[in-house]
Amino acid sequence: MVPQDRISRLAQQLGDRLQNASQAPEDIQKGVQQVVRGAFDRLELVSREDFDILMDVLQRTRSRVEALERQVANLEATVEAAAPAATPMEAEAPPVPTPEPDADTDTDTDTDQKNKPA
Repeated sequence: MVPQDRISRLAQQLGDRLQNASQAPEDIQKGVQQVVRGAFDRLELVSREDFDILMDVLQRTRSRVEALERQVANLEATVEAAAPAATPMEAEAPPVPTPEPDADTDTDTDTDQKNKPA
């Protein structure tokens, strides 16, 4: 969050300007400090250190993603060069099995001969 001394300094400046008010400057300063602190909390601010750490993480992640994209492109180029005849759809599609004739279907003529009276 925001360092405590900045909030105190801001509250002190506001208190100095409001000295002519009916309340004591210490009370005004405490009230303003609470208001300012609450406003900063609602803003969900991060410290500069946290921001810098997250920026470093983001830069490393971006460089890793770019390296992986280059690696994938190289692998795709290698695959395309190795199998130029195959289209992407043919390379991804599994082979379609062809039905083989069953041994039971060839016996239809045998069944007809068995049903004939001898």
